[in-house]
Amino acid sequence: MNPKYNKFKKIIQHPIKYQLFMLLRLPMAFISGLKVEAIDEVNASVAVRFKWLNQNPFRSIYFAVLSMAAELSTGIMSFGNIYERKPSVSMLVTKMEAEFFKKAIGKIVFTCSNGNEIAKAIEESIQTNAATEVKCESIGVNEKGEIVAKFYFVWSFKAK
Repeated sequence: MNPKYNKFKKIIQHPIKYQLFMLLRLPMAFISGLKVEAIDEVNASVAVRFKWLNQNPFRSIYFAVLSMAAELSTGIMSFGNIYERKPSVSMLVTKMEAEFFKKAIGKIVFTCSNGNEIAKAIEESIQTNAATEVKCESIGVNEKGEIVAKFYFVWSFKAK
């Protein structure tokens, strides 16, 4: 694990620094209202609420907004593991799959629990100086605890 991970985690948990991070690094996520609810080395949860700005014509959350929330739940742990890393490591989504089960209304929370696999792939990339990939799952649940959607993202890491 990156020794700077906790420094990054403190930024994400500080309300003003988080808003600034989102505005500068992920402006569409900021506009859509994504919120990092929890983050540690293994798990990350990102919430999004149904509102006028992120709706589709069917009065539910637009799938692209759900995709952003799911991607952020996987990417925030990845970013924390490469934050201020020496040597630096690039990260890129190379594949995405999604399954939708219920209409997304109210508050939807996406959780990814692939932190250990992410850290391992990053370390392997640094050790081998080759690109590595990891497939991460993010499960979105509504306020009733029902699964709304599942997303799968393949992240590629490469030490520079």
